[in-house]
Amino acid sequence: MRDISRRTILRTGAAGAALSLLPRIGFAQDGETETHGLSSFGELKYGPEFRHFDYVNPSAPKGGTLAIQIKQTTGNQNFDTFNTLNVFVLRGDGAAGMTSTFDSLMAGSGDEPDALYGLVAKSVRISDDKLTYRFILRPEARFHDGSKLTAKDVAFSLDILKTKGHPVYNQLLTQMASAEPEADDVLRVQFTPQRSRDIHLIVGGMPIFSERYWQGKDFEASTLEAPLGSGPYKVGRFEVGRFIEFDRVPDYWAKDLPVNVGQNNFEHVRYEYFRDRTVAFEAFKNGTLNYNEEYTSRIWSTGYDFPAVREGKVKKEEISNDAPSTIQGWYFNMRRDAFKDPRIREAIGLAFDFEWTNANIMFGLFKRTTSFFENSDMKAVGKPSPQELALLEPFRGTLPAAVFGDPVLPPVSDGSGQDRRLLRRADELLRDAGCKREGGTLKLPNGQPFRIEFLDFQPSLQPHTQPFQANLKRLGIDAVSRIVDAAQYQRRMDEYDFDMASRNLVGSSTPGDSLRIVYGSAAGKRPGSQNLAGIDNPAVDALIETIGNATSRQELNVACRALDRVLRSGHYWVPMWYRASDWLAYWDQFSRPETKPRLSSGAPGTWWYDAEKAKRIGRG
Repeated sequence: MRDISRRTILRTGAAGAALSLLPRIGFAQDGETETHGLSSFGELKYGPEFRHFDYVNPSAPKGGTLAIQIKQTTGNQNFDTFNTLNVFVLRGDGAAGMTSTFDSLMAGSGDEPDALYGLVAKSVRISDDKLTYRFILRPEARFHDGSKLTAKDVAFSLDILKTKGHPVYNQLLTQMASAEPEADDVLRVQFTPQRSRDIHLIVGGMPIFSERYWQGKDFEASTLEAPLGSGPYKVGRFEVGRFIEFDRVPDYWAKDLPVNVGQNNFEHVRYEYFRDRTVAFEAFKNGTLNYNEEYTSRIWSTGYDFPAVREGKVKKEEISNDAPSTIQGWYFNMRRDAFKDPRIREAIGLAFDFEWTNANIMFGLFKRTTSFFENSDMKAVGKPSPQELALLEPFRGTLPAAVFGDPVLPPVSDGSGQDRRLLRRADELLRDAGCKREGGTLKLPNGQPFRIEFLDFQPSLQPHTQPFQANLKRLGIDAVSRIVDAAQYQRRMDEYDFDMASRNLVGSSTPGDSLRIVYGSAAGKRPGSQNLAGIDNPAVDALIETIGNATSRQELNVACRALDRVLRSGHYWVPMWYRASDWLAYWDQFSRPETKPRLSSGAPGTWWYDAEKAKRIGRG
């Protein structure tokens, strides 16, 4: 899942090979140690005197407009519309870009998978037992109205996110026992004895609100009044459901801090909303949007043959990405009786012919997703190692035998689109599960006709879904698609009112607490969580805790591989596809640093508007 607490689209970037250095640590009172940065395992690339990240241009000019479409969401956001500027609660459809209006205690480095460096907090004092963290705040921190940002505001923010925030946020803060101001510039955060490895990073990356602003206001309500923030951008013009603009704050208090130098370079950032991807692409072609990350193989292969591309005004490039790949698939809603039996879920997965789909619809540009930790060292391969077995053995009696052998892999078809061998195997599994065929109709063990509704809010996946559904119909399953508007889709997902639905989650280089939101049993029982499948498995919960408390990268990899085996054996989804690169297209009016990020493309967060280039293509 995307690490929602550490990065936004305008602060993301990574570069070159990192030389791991131990942080210089000072000594504070009462046995505390003081540091300028935090990470999962204590390693930091940048020392306390660093002036900027290596992957930025510290002299990048400010100016111009970045016009984009929302491509990733957090909190209550959806892709097609918005009706509230509060993205941190369950109610409403949140606007894109709002996180850029808020600061956090610390900010992430694109060079490292899990490091944070001081933003509002200039340093952190850590108790020997690592249960108490004192964040030392910068006295110059200010909200946009000029009022001082204090420890009281940070404590208020953490408390209200824990008690009233969207499930994505409040579930991450369960191991924070308290957050209290000891002085205007000192915040004391106490963690529970059961704290996970990364809870300090989560706290360090949470948005900071003004307590004074929220007095007398309902934090959980939808609102079109921009909440007071302190970040590099402020809300500018907007029209509900159509567009929202953000204006760079010229006197932003933190603009010269090392974590911000060379970033936040655009004078304006504008998000345009489109309910149809074809219309959105036309908006890019005519210049309404000037930057586009492409996800559709058909458009990437055939759509970029318009005049602006031929004339060199629009550039198209593929940039490799060493970060773990996105995790995309059709998830079963196991809260439905029809999907409780893993044999039924496995049978449905056999009906999806990836080889045919990739060759005939996706121009052969993708690889099949096989793991929940694809394209990383956390992916399970071969038989379990002794270290993995040590974690799995306590659950041997409750886990499928497949967990203890080679990891479960999705089938490889003959590429015909209707591999009879795989469909026969699917039919056998359905019959073993108690399903019966009557005429052309498959009936569930309870005698009801087997019907599956694939829920979505846009038709872009229909070319991929329809051949899948055709094979399900060959098995006697009435498989149909239901396309609803984005607001209804989000409500139904929050309430788990679906049979099957697709979800694309961004992988993390250092998984931790966020896994509880996606796969944890408790999350699956709460409205609005990311545990779409409703996974309720003690082994999964235990392994997530082990991952969250791993003390080294090696321990983390071992625990993730064990979890991968358990999740894959459960057939909780029908995995889709991935690629280890970013497809970028943009009007040639930007420049960027010479160094390519290691863990991302760095686009567009480290880029800047180039007036000379814009003039050459007639857009200056």
